[in-house]
Amino acid sequence: MCLLGRTNGGLTSKLHVVCDGKGPPVRLHLSEGQCSAFTGADVLLQALPAARVLIGDKGYDGNKIRSPLLGQGITPCIPSRRNRNKKVPSSRRLYKMRYKVENLFATLKDWRPIATRYDRCAHIFYSAVLLAPTLIFWL
Repeated sequence: MCLLGRTNGGLTSKLHVVCDGKGPPVRLHLSEGQCSAFTGADVLLQALPAARVLIGDKGYDGNKIRSPLLGQGITPCIPSRRNRNKKVPSSRRLYKMRYKVENLFATLKDWRPIATRYDRCAHIFYSAVLLAPTLIFWL
């Protein structure tokens, strides 16, 4: 099982994360704050870990994301957006597991430089975002 989530890292950036079923991040991607969720998902979905299910929020609902997942043999558990013409069924029980990626974002935002984004340069902020999970989950 993989979990896909995103959060705003300030007004100028958006952090996309793929977690495994236990909660630690597997892949991270930083994109512009004004871009859609599809641009960050395109980068992350190219090399997903072995999984049978991917759980994501409504921002990732779209055929552009669903069809590559189904091609890889991964079942998407993404609720349909309100304005979608043909609703796609998803498991509410399985979707409740998404709290793990939300807990990851809460843990990351405990680090003050990540929560407030002191750094102006995106590459310095991204290196802090990569350093925090390393210290939290693997040391």
